Amino acid sequence: MADKLVWGIMGAANIALQKVVPGMLKDETSEIRGFASRDAGKAAEASARFGLPTSYGSYEALLADPVIEAVYIPLPNHLHVPWSLKALAAGKHVLCEKPIALDADEAAQLVEARDKSGRQVLEAFMVRQHPQWLRVREIVASGEIGDVVLMQTTLSYYNADPANVRNQADIGGGALYDVGCYAVLLSRFVFGSEPLRAIALIDRDPVLETDRLTGAILDFGEGRQLSFATSTQLVPFQRMQIFGSRGRIEVPVSLNAPQGETTTLFVDGSGAIDGSGVRTETIEACDQYMLQGAAAVRIFRGEAQPEFPIEDAVLNMRAIDALYLSAKTGSWETI
Repeated sequence: MADKLVWGIMGAANIALQKVVPGMLKDETSEIRGFASRDAGKAAEASARFGLPTSYGSYEALLADPVIEAVYIPLPNHLHVPWSLKALAAGKHVLCEKPIALDADEAAQLVEARDKSGRQVLEAFMVRQHPQWLRVREIVASGEIGDVVLMQTTLSYYNADPANVRNQADIGGGALYDVGCYAVLLSRFVFGSEPLRAIALIDRDPVLETDRLTGAILDFGEGRQLSFATSTQLVPFQRMQIFGSRGRIEVPVSLNAPQGETTTLFVDGSGAIDGSGVRTETIEACDQYMLQGAAAVRIFRGEAQPEFPIEDAVLNMRAIDALYLSAKTGSWETI
């Protein structure tokens, strides 16, 4: 096997500490050299937590290390594009957390930067690597549940801490950016097409000014639609329903599948209203963050072409832009 690809982690965010780095450390094609932080002590503590060989007291120091081939960026949303651009310019591949940007125009800067640098930049939507979502797409393509025209989901959690980056409006906080982006992404993933227009209703926290509850519809044309609600101040809940003319699929834990454990799909191809026709499918145990990292390595090494290049992130942001605009105008907005 070729040498492992050497990563640096740009920021010691909880998602990196609790999910992504533990997953990537299981991948035999990845080697993580260390964490970078604007606080040298925090970087050293994060690296020591995982027994990594070094740490960096600034993001610039990480990018200056010639050993680093790729960076994972879990910084607050408003820093995603600026530091992705700097990383690409420094000759590093980039795996950056979602949402990739604050709007589609900002995201589009990454297309030119990728082409100029000759390095890849990918948006970290780990759900696209999880076998449960690959199985969903397989069932839909098989025609078992008929013509799929409706997807519905609620994605929520409770966090009203004003110090949390998810609750800071000026740096990209709020429900739609944080979890609504998954609803948009997964509908595009399952339908295999792009939405044409959008409409949204947003309730903002009077103090934090973030969208704490967003209800929305995306129209994919030909009668197909996604309807969803997403919130930062409701009971934790995740469930996706995919409805066809003859049946449906239910994904009980749509996003935060437990690392290293099996997951479950409920598939009903009978249409029995009492649920008697539901079939339970157990999806093999896996770590979607390990799979995400391994997929990125293959792309960075040139061993695979990205199914979802950075242009896909621009398309996702266009839909999110339209939803935010619709909430202001009270009207359907073209994507």
